[in-house]
Amino acid sequence: MKFSKTTFLKFLKNKYFIISFVFVLYITLFSQNNLIERLSEIHDLNKLEAQKEYYLKIIKENTEKIRELRTDKANLEKFAREEYLMKKNNEDIFVIVKK
Repeated sequence: MKFSKTTFLKFLKNKYFIISFVFVLYITLFSQNNLIERLSEIHDLNKLEAQKEYYLKIIKENTEKIRELRTDKANLEKFAREEYLMKKNNEDIFVIVKK
């Protein structure tokens, strides 16, 4: 069965086709949840999920560090000396800065 121009034009002039086409056009371009907004929201969601994974990884690392600091006094002293330059009363600290 061949499509001729007349059958194609009849199809385009069909009121159900026209109404359906206008409805689909309205939904994809002009409605509140249009296609452009949906694509933008999907992109934002992907970025937020990546951030979520990053922060969950950071939280896991920090939780492990806190557990180590709370359980071992040697680690706590090492951390205090390295991060906050704390010292004992009878010690001198020399900070060497590399250029």
